[in-house]
Amino acid sequence: MSNLQETPRSERIHIGLFGKRNSGKSALLNALTRQDIAVVSPVAGTTTDPVYKSMEIHGIGPCVFIDTAGFDDKGELGELRVQQTLRAIEKTDIALMVCTDSDIEQEAKWSERLKAKQIPVIWILNKCDVLENAEKVMYAIEQRTGCSPLLVSARLKQGIEPIRRSIQEKMPDESQQTGIVGQLVKNGDVVMLVMPQDIQAPKGRLILPQVQTIRELLDRKCIVISCTTDKIDETLQTLSAPPKLIITDSQVFKTVYEKKPEASRLTSFSVLFARYKGDIDYFIQGANAIEQLTEASKVLIAEACTHAPLTEDIGREKIPRLLRNRIGPGLQIDIVSGVDFPQDLSKYDLIIHCGACMFNRKYVLNRVAHARQQQVPMTNYGVTIAYLTGILNKIAIYG
Repeated sequence: MSNLQETPRSERIHIGLFGKRNSGKSALLNALTRQDIAVVSPVAGTTTDPVYKSMEIHGIGPCVFIDTAGFDDKGELGELRVQQTLRAIEKTDIALMVCTDSDIEQEAKWSERLKAKQIPVIWILNKCDVLENAEKVMYAIEQRTGCSPLLVSARLKQGIEPIRRSIQEKMPDESQQTGIVGQLVKNGDVVMLVMPQDIQAPKGRLILPQVQTIRELLDRKCIVISCTTDKIDETLQTLSAPPKLIITDSQVFKTVYEKKPEASRLTSFSVLFARYKGDIDYFIQGANAIEQLTEASKVLIAEACTHAPLTEDIGREKIPRLLRNRIGPGLQIDIVSGVDFPQDLSKYDLIIHCGACMFNRKYVLNRVAHARQQQVPMTNYGVTIAYLTGILNKIAIYG
């Protein structure tokens, strides 16, 4: 878990290193980060589980490098390692395809798999200090993929700067991104945050979505005032005018809606993250599927965190209780956490995802695409609670 001085991993560009065993991915990672992060060995298959390293790189900014196992790994364990590499793709924003010889058919197929997920690929011809047929390999790559590889010697740390420049060129365009709060606020707006401090937020800590939202509001020069649910009335009385926007924990949506001034717009942290991390239109459409659920239906609840279940956990207790109160006690509900997300979703009538503050947007959108492909409706915690409390059409979402 990131400390308060670091950009959370979920907010960083994820750069994956892919290639066959012993292509020098780990050495390249060390050269890019200028640290001995990954174990380097001439023995093929040294890297087993993906290695994640958060860095601050000049010109790139906060990022995460992912050093993956070789996708040509063999045997029973090798197959498991390849599965981990496949999982790493789901989180990758930019891919570095590392090769060392002219037999690039596997690399080309993996590159096509990456591009199918709209992940830009940078081809790298490593070990150029010892390759005798570098021109032949370059020609093979260009003929097969239409891409010109960057010539690199990770061992000698040569050719590293062009990689950084290529990463910069392929960075996601942030000009279209509107942040967590979108167009809901402007400079000088008063924003009131309602943040229950319960067992889900241990003493001395705020949960990550609250911290990230507060930081963005301050960056936008908003005036931020915070309170717990039992202090809503007193907090509103201290203001000379109603706040422009109220952002609440979804668990107290109904309470805050009933108390909010008519002039104030209302949303929740989870709803904001539904748009910021995922596909808000698909989530709203998915919430409408609740109306079609019966006691014979099956729902999947997916949470990003892997914490031990706590009393009154929103995903494990509160939302299931709300759903069963609405649908009936026989409603079947499965719960998964962390990276455990089923490949086969066909048995589910609805997926309800958490706000995904621990995941990067690429990973969440891949889950959304996975659900779309299997025609399974998907929504998230905040949208679900707003729907079940009858206020989904009354809250602020788009700005």
